[in-house]
Amino acid sequence: MTSGNKLNSVTAVVAAALACLVLAPLLAPAAQAADAIFPVGSRVGLVPPAGMVVSKSFLGFEDVAKDSAMLIAAQPPAAFPEIEKSLAADELKKNGITVDNREEMTFDFGKGTLVVGKQTADKTRYRKWLLNVQTKDLTALVNVQIPEQETAYPDAAVRASLATLAVRATIPDAEKLSLLPFTLSDLAGFHIENIIPGRALMLVDTPDGVPTDNFDARMFVAAFDGGPTENDDHAQFARLTFGQIVGIKDVEITMSEPLRIGGQSGFQTTAQAKDMKTGADIMVAQWLRFGTGGFMQMIGMAKTDGWPAALTRLRAVRDGIQLK
Repeated sequence: MTSGNKLNSVTAVVAAALACLVLAPLLAPAAQAADAIFPVGSRVGLVPPAGMVVSKSFLGFEDVAKDSAMLIAAQPPAAFPEIEKSLAADELKKNGITVDNREEMTFDFGKGTLVVGKQTADKTRYRKWLLNVQTKDLTALVNVQIPEQETAYPDAAVRASLATLAVRATIPDAEKLSLLPFTLSDLAGFHIENIIPGRALMLVDTPDGVPTDNFDARMFVAAFDGGPTENDDHAQFARLTFGQIVGIKDVEITMSEPLRIGGQSGFQTTAQAKDMKTGADIMVAQWLRFGTGGFMQMIGMAKTDGWPAALTRLRAVRDGIQLK
């Protein structure tokens, strides 16, 4: 796989995962939030029916022995009307779902639509519950699927579970970081802007951690499979990966050289550039750390006038990263 494909695969993985969960929802009344169980990395949680546990393979709950599952997803608030359209009877019918009932559900933090129906998949007939709820800052989705003949999860139990839907304000940083294939011993004052579970982390230097185009500094850290196997190929590989960095223009390379990082072979590239959105003068550094069967890419950016101080902090993050 080429370096460009490796970097683009991150976006593809995330897009595919979200697409699979487009009809999966989750929400909950604030009064019962204390009792809700939140899958790791999810702002949405609920009290699952007795017998279901947190899934190890997807965001939600499952009973593997009974082929039963509750999928959870969160989308931006603006996604709510489009998902509502996808829950229309005619649209669901295209996906093999027959609607038995549709009703409005209201929670302390928002309201939405619950659709109950049936679907046949792999010669098995399932009972389906699809919940789509809009809150102030997200659209919560839950998709419940239980074999029609399964008696362990009657309609009343599923409805009681959906009635415990909850949304927490934030996900603890430690929980977010637990989803990564590497650990960080020092965030150097940066805030977590975004995480791609199992792959990558974006850090940002803003007072409250809220993403903004006018950042002072930010850092991207990711772990990838593959990479060059020979040291002689590191320089060319670094040029290719640096060329894939998005959001910068008018790039002028100022340094490109081998560097030991974390006791492993690495390569660093620095450049002067302009931020594509704001036009601000910035400095960009890319550090690659090579290992057996994979590599890590670390990209730091900061405004030119604050680069010396930012570089010290970026290096602190870089030097504290270890693969799990």
